[in-house]
Amino acid sequence: MLLESIHSPADVRALPEGQLPQLCQELREFLVKSVSQTGGHLASNLGTVELTVAIHRVFDTERDRLVFDVGHQCYVHKILTGRRERFDTLRQLDGLSGFPKPHESVHDAFIAGHASNSVSVALGLARARTLGGGDYCVLALIGDGALTGGLAYEGLNNAGASGEPLIVILNDNGMSINPNVGAMPSHLARLRSRPGYYHFKKWYRGLFGPRPMRNPIYRFNHKVKTFLKRSLFPGSTLFEDMGFTYLGPVDGHDLPRLCDALRWARELSCPVVVHVNTVKGKGCPFAERNPDMYHGVGPFDPETGLLRKTGEESFSSVFGKALADFAREDGRVCAITAAMADGTGLSGFAKTFPDRFFDVGIAEGHGVSMAAGMAAQGLLPVFAVYSTFLQRSYDMLIHDVALENLHVVLGVDRAGLVGADGETHHGCFDPLFLPALPGYTVLCPASFAELRHMLRRALFALNGPVAVRYPRGGEGAYREDTSGKPLARLREGKGVTLLTYGVLVNQALEAAARLEQRGIQAEVLKLNQIAPLDGAVLAGFFEETDILLVLEDCFGAGCVGQRIAAILAEEGRAPRRLILKNLGRTFAPEGSVPQLEERFGLDAAAVAAAVEEACHER
Repeated sequence: MLLESIHSPADVRALPEGQLPQLCQELREFLVKSVSQTGGHLASNLGTVELTVAIHRVFDTERDRLVFDVGHQCYVHKILTGRRERFDTLRQLDGLSGFPKPHESVHDAFIAGHASNSVSVALGLARARTLGGGDYCVLALIGDGALTGGLAYEGLNNAGASGEPLIVILNDNGMSINPNVGAMPSHLARLRSRPGYYHFKKWYRGLFGPRPMRNPIYRFNHKVKTFLKRSLFPGSTLFEDMGFTYLGPVDGHDLPRLCDALRWARELSCPVVVHVNTVKGKGCPFAERNPDMYHGVGPFDPETGLLRKTGEESFSSVFGKALADFAREDGRVCAITAAMADGTGLSGFAKTFPDRFFDVGIAEGHGVSMAAGMAAQGLLPVFAVYSTFLQRSYDMLIHDVALENLHVVLGVDRAGLVGADGETHHGCFDPLFLPALPGYTVLCPASFAELRHMLRRALFALNGPVAVRYPRGGEGAYREDTSGKPLARLREGKGVTLLTYGVLVNQALEAAARLEQRGIQAEVLKLNQIAPLDGAVLAGFFEETDILLVLEDCFGAGCVGQRIAAILAEEGRAPRRLILKNLGRTFAPEGSVPQLEERFGLDAAAVAAAVEEACHER
């Protein structure tokens, strides 16, 4: 097997050109087999096999800096940079990350996980190279989907004007900047992607010296060429108007042409955009037919593509169905998503109410601001967004929503620990920043029934901005509905109180059951609302509490437990002993949620042990 002889990019560069098709075929076979066991991002990696091989044929990523945007398509890069033998640990606890991580390898120039930042980061690397007198290339690999994010254009605008030698590879697998229509553009696209075109252009520029634009003949010819390109290739001029040299479109599955285009981009020594057309899921029939389904996928049968675990009801699906029900009741209810209709459970809503469904692309800040505008005109907008991506909207949450106290509803999906995607995707910040914003109500369901009722309350009973935060996956043993109260007592106790919110109530209840077996009666309190917090209500629950343990799957600084401790101190009800169980100041890695809860001491056993130790000290 040829792939087994590849241990570094040097081995890729040493291969005879005739063996490259075999290498690409083996890479695809390896991807399908490996991801079928671990789950992960399949279609995007299948589509970038030839492109990644070409990058490693032309550049040396041990010295040159390759910046991925989002990083979904980094698997082939990892395989070719000495990490193939660890792929059975992909996205698992203490295993290989599904995203670029500099701590894993010198070949990973920068961390990735959120979209649209690659050009900005790459420009920073390029400026550092120039200021430091370095001699290496800087590349940003960005997909067409990431170009829906405004940060991408901020980076492109500044990078093109900078004059810094920088290569932006646009991996276009379905959405054009502007459509090229007709036979002539198609013919010229083929012509421009041939090696002879690059060689001729290089030779022609050389006729006029190192600064050809100073020659009047070259300037005249350049103006004529630019006029024709504006007529036939409107997409290319977007980049050229920003200061880039535009190369392409190039067939992203034609290795010789890809290598020629990348070599030419390197030799130009200026800001360059290489526009590459790829097919998402290339070479795998079921992934090509359903690229969205196999973008991020769980374990599946590598022969048929059938998922090993069929879809079960989840908080996301319940949210989507409930929102559709409320939209039937009230024509003001609208749904917004940021390129995550399926992930947030809104695909059904989109089909039923297409006029009231809005996908803004990877543009979370825009999504919040648009929702604010809709709310200002009397609509009931609901923005369903993953917690980790809501972070990108922080200024808009303050400036566009909070200042006017607009009734925008946030469906904060994937709240808390999410598992295999690791530190860039855990939703561990929203309990810190949302309650800190004036006017926000933050609700935390722990069961499907509570989610339905809290969403209804958020839409029709509350005013101002409201966030309903819920986890990835399904509900636990707790299936009750106490959503009518801001704080509910689920279990009686004496002297010891376990306080939590969301699905961690399952761990708290199990911990209380363990403590009862050891002769300790611990009460369990569940916060249904973490903002605003009413000091008088809280104080009434903690009159006889000696030991208070607050359990949260978020970071410690500014957490709910700290805020409650401060409120109780102000009310003169501070417990003798306060135990805060959370993530502290450490980012959680990849791993299953139960594994991470155990590692950070958020599971029932660790909670019970902490309380028992405190009781012995008492």
